[in-house]
Amino acid sequence: MSDTEFMSTDASEELSQQAQVVPDKEEIVQELIDEDGDLVEETTQITRKTVKRSMKITETSSTTKTTTISTPAKLYGKDLSEYDEVDVDALLAQLSPEEINILAKEVDPDDSFLPPNERCSYECEKEPTGPLDRKKLIEHINKQALETPDLPENEPYVKGTVRGKKWLPPARSEKDKEVEEGIAIDMGEEYEQALTSATQEEIIDLAAILGFHSMMNQDQYHASLLNKGQPIGLGWDGITKSQQQKVYPMDPPNNTDIEDSIKRVKDDDPKLIELNFNNIKNISDEKLIQLFDALPDNEHLEVLSLTNVGLTDKTALLLAQAIEKSKTLRVLNVETNFISPPTIVALVRSLLKARTVEEFRASNQRSSVLGNKIEMEITELVEKNSSLLRLGLHLEFNDARHRVAAHLQRNIDRIRLSRLNQRK
Repeated sequence: MSDTEFMSTDASEELSQQAQVVPDKEEIVQELIDEDGDLVEETTQITRKTVKRSMKITETSSTTKTTTISTPAKLYGKDLSEYDEVDVDALLAQLSPEEINILAKEVDPDDSFLPPNERCSYECEKEPTGPLDRKKLIEHINKQALETPDLPENEPYVKGTVRGKKWLPPARSEKDKEVEEGIAIDMGEEYEQALTSATQEEIIDLAAILGFHSMMNQDQYHASLLNKGQPIGLGWDGITKSQQQKVYPMDPPNNTDIEDSIKRVKDDDPKLIELNFNNIKNISDEKLIQLFDALPDNEHLEVLSLTNVGLTDKTALLLAQAIEKSKTLRVLNVETNFISPPTIVALVRSLLKARTVEEFRASNQRSSVLGNKIEMEITELVEKNSSLLRLGLHLEFNDARHRVAAHLQRNIDRIRLSRLNQRK
């Protein structure tokens, strides 16, 4: 790369100015009408003088011109632009197989579609000894690893010998020592004597009462709260061990006779006050329809539990119609079924006409989220209900939860006051 500079210097400057006067004449002809009404032509001659000025400026200055010459990229002494018109396929066709192998070793084709073995320049000239046996190959590698001696250490290991520079903590200042000493609290002779003479179990009980959870483990804390006495051999440094879980027996299956219970509901049996069909999964829709048809005429049934019985919208709507005509039903539980949010609204709406149901539970249905619109409808229906005391529904929005809880509390307070007045 080379730089060439050209310099030209001239300090002279000429300035000439010439003025030339050029006359310019112009005639204007106008047609006018005189006082007698005749057409008269009036000619006006205007003479202008134009001054022309010409200015000639000759200016020369010192200039510097820099020219940069760059060396073009070359391949084998030729510019790369000369290879644009070369037919590469024709050149490759003229090469022999040996020359192609030499060329392949020097060039790595940037082609992701080629397998790695074709892109690698390494070629093994040994003949294959046979098919690949993975098990023998791993055994050979392990054998070679065991037979290969380890690299000798420069310094043999000696137990107890410290190599290198040993770390020493920095020197502590007197201010840090004073801070760690803490502040002495004078609690009085009685408290100091009591704490000094207190046993470890008493101090643990005191820490549990004061809520110092970090000073003890779980077993010590619960034993102090339940006044069971501290476990033997478990002090401040004790470790809570896992306890064997208690095995509780499985709940017995619900052996309620479905057909007999439906018959008793139809016959209005006075002894049948509570009917529990929970977790009976083989109840058909026909049996449920028979039960719901018999509910309006029954005057003794107060509690109806239908948890996990496969209740759908079709049968739930029939239940809502039966609740509207019921006279004695106080508790209704339809949790863990397949009822949609609009059907739950229909069930809550049916409670307004019944005016006897005090507790209604319908959580854990097919749709876990009711939605803002459904929750607002349920809230408005609950606020119109003066007999409902408990509602088992998961409401997501705070507004709906607070309004429902406040209204249910008002119903409870009103009923409690009415019962107190009746006793008086």
